[in-house]
Amino acid sequence: MKLDVGVLVPNLLDMPALARAAEATGFDALWTSETQHEPFLPLALAAEHTTRIELGTSIAVAFPRSPTVLAHIAWDLAAASQGRFILGLGTQVKAHIERRFGMTWESPAKKLREMILAMRALWDCWQGDGRINFRGEFYKLTLMSPFFNPGPIDYPNIPVYIAGVNEHLCRVAGEVCQGFHVHPFHTARYLREIVVPNVEQGARVANRARADVQLSSAIFIASDETEREAVRAQISFYASTPTYRTVLDVHGWGAVGEQLSALAARGKWDDMPTLITDEILNEVAIVAPLAEIPARVKSRYTGLLDRITFYAPFAVDEADKWKPLVKAFKN
Repeated sequence: MKLDVGVLVPNLLDMPALARAAEATGFDALWTSETQHEPFLPLALAAEHTTRIELGTSIAVAFPRSPTVLAHIAWDLAAASQGRFILGLGTQVKAHIERRFGMTWESPAKKLREMILAMRALWDCWQGDGRINFRGEFYKLTLMSPFFNPGPIDYPNIPVYIAGVNEHLCRVAGEVCQGFHVHPFHTARYLREIVVPNVEQGARVANRARADVQLSSAIFIASDETEREAVRAQISFYASTPTYRTVLDVHGWGAVGEQLSALAARGKWDDMPTLITDEILNEVAIVAPLAEIPARVKSRYTGLLDRITFYAPFAVDEADKWKPLVKAFKN
């Protein structure tokens, strides 16, 4: 099991120090996300200032970009990082695609699958004879003149991870991806009953095995009361979103989700954490003293996840706190 780290990069000038510190601390991969800032630019700087750590997006939102735009970005980052780049994509949800990005929402699982195949067609074109003839339901790519062809690189096999919650995207990952970003709002039971079987089902379609798909997730840890209450609040936010109701339904907690959605609709954010019982908290998060966290993580996730990331973002001034945890995790 690999131990990764997520970073927030409000200022690109901070990225070189963040990346160097994450690599020195011993993390296996560094992930950026598309929330308040663009996710790819920091990784170009990280590639320049590191030599070992993998670099990826967890996640970049797919549908505001075309397959060609994403293919170019990934191609350049793969070359700059000497094969350490992982392209992690997510669909987001309908409201954000339509109202925040101003794009069309349509058949997300089918469209994301086709986008990945289109990108691979472009990469094959650039690495090969320069010809492309990709014709799908959502994308048609038939033109690649030499002026726009970046040409071959030494690291053309770019891993693609996708993120999701429900069965359809799990199956897409199993069929056409190298990894699947499990949402942080999950439980071990949800992984066993929903994620793993559906990834395996998708893999069988393509004559692949479960081992061909790395399951990755950020996980909540809480080692003291302050962290417990912060995690409880974050869980209440995620659980209020209907898209993530699958996780609650596995445990028979659907009514809690409905109550949380009603509170969120009325802006009652401060009332929501009270609905997250200790039972829910302990199923979603690892609640234990810091010294016990590595063993508890391995006990819960061995055989379910191939790489984990602590939900709390990494900061340079906290490197000394993380080093013993990383060392204990890898022993």
